[in-house]
Amino acid sequence: MARPSKKHQQPNLPETIKEAAWRQISDSGASSLSLRGIARDLGITAPAIYNYFPDRDALVTALVSDAYTSFGDRQIDAMNSIPGPGKEIARLVATGLAYRDWALDHPHRYMLIFGNPVPGYVPPMLELMPVMMRSISALSGTIGELYALGMIDPQGIPLPRVDNSPGFCDTMVKGDDTMLTVLALAMLIWSRVHGLVSLEITGKLPLFAHDGAALFEFELHAIARQFVRRPQDAPETTA
Repeated sequence: MARPSKKHQQPNLPETIKEAAWRQISDSGASSLSLRGIARDLGITAPAIYNYFPDRDALVTALVSDAYTSFGDRQIDAMNSIPGPGKEIARLVATGLAYRDWALDHPHRYMLIFGNPVPGYVPPMLELMPVMMRSISALSGTIGELYALGMIDPQGIPLPRVDNSPGFCDTMVKGDDTMLTVLALAMLIWSRVHGLVSLEITGKLPLFAHDGAALFEFELHAIARQFVRRPQDAPETTA
């Protein structure tokens, strides 16, 4: 393919490179991601890519970061679309529905961040942690609201292990049982919705689940019934 002259090149080459990378992942899978292949697709030289992404892993990290950001945006928008007191459970359900909607709209992005690893790629956790945490902020935020209202029973919720190893829990304030309880419940709920979404994306839903949307909504309401006390059942809080 002939290389375009500079005046005809995309004005935002980093975004063009990422778009080409997503096309490559969609067509051939994440394991096939190649900077030289992207350069051929765009009709540019490989060094032109290296000016922005020094190696494949840097590009993968940018793709993962963008995916987490878009993923978080969708859920935050859904949460914010239902304002006001007394709507906490509705916000929780809306956040969950937005989770599934984004995953079905962007299955390759979803599987890149949660499913299909790129061979040899080691995520830079310190760099990605802010967008990872933000991607669950709507879920943890709604749980935090419910907890503050006394509508979450912390008894029986297994707290995450906090130690000196690099990992997700190291971002939490050690010794803050409230934050750990909220995080633990968020992760427990995430594991359940992630399971259904992953099965749906890969076409492996249970045989009785002809309607993935109905099954997912059933699970969201089952989660709310299991973990959330209704206002009349919540203990009185003291100022």
